[in-house]
Amino acid sequence: MNLDLDKYGEGSNFYNYLKKDERLEKNIISNKEENLLTSTYFFLKFCLFLLAFVSFIKIGYVTQLRNSRLQEIKNSYMFEKDKFIKLTNRFDDLLSDQGEQRFMKDQDQMISRDVMRVIWR
Repeated sequence: MNLDLDKYGEGSNFYNYLKKDERLEKNIISNKEENLLTSTYFFLKFCLFLLAFVSFIKIGYVTQLRNSRLQEIKNSYMFEKDKFIKLTNRFDDLLSDQGEQRFMKDQDQMISRDVMRVIWR
């Protein structure tokens, strides 16, 4: 056990007895390594921040595009729904009492005066 302690003690004594130039050189190298690691971490953080920023912009654009498409679909649906309701009411009027006369009256208004009319009975 004494041998192990002597070995470790000898290693620490060796470090204490290094020349000043060697210590400065080691210190400069460790500072360069620390600066390299710091700049690498900063670069990685910057890249990840840039990636997140671009992703948020893309998500915003896609959301806005989707909302505009959904608005178009909604407007088209409402137009067709109103048209359907109007045609359904006209069809119901046709099948109601005296609906045929009202239908013919509507047709007379829709046909211009210069066109020959043929009415099938």
